[in-house]
Amino acid sequence: MSEKATVTASLFPATTYADAPHAVRWLQDAFGFAEKAVYPTEDGKIAHAELSFGNGILMVGSARDEPGNPWAANPIGIYVAVDDVDAHCARARAAGAEIVIEPRDTDYGS
Repeated sequence: MSEKATVTASLFPATTYADAPHAVRWLQDAFGFAEKAVYPTEDGKIAHAELSFGNGILMVGSARDEPGNPWAANPIGIYVAVDDVDAHCARARAAGAEIVIEPRDTDYGS
């Protein structure tokens, strides 16, 4: 497992793949992405990966067809890094945003 990445940007494109381990290798071979961090699951899938290209980061994970999983319906998203996630979430909620996934800590530092 790679070390936690230092956040240097505020917006990150994120996507899921049916075979994320293969996609990570392909993105490296085909386009020159570099592996910054990979957090595999016990079943050989990818919980979270960060691939760098130039000064950008692409977040990749394995597609999961679980009930209630927002990534199942739309496998592409934007990850937004903020200093105070609880305040940011409260502000969004107060403005009428639907919070699909409540803020939580993860093994990969999110």
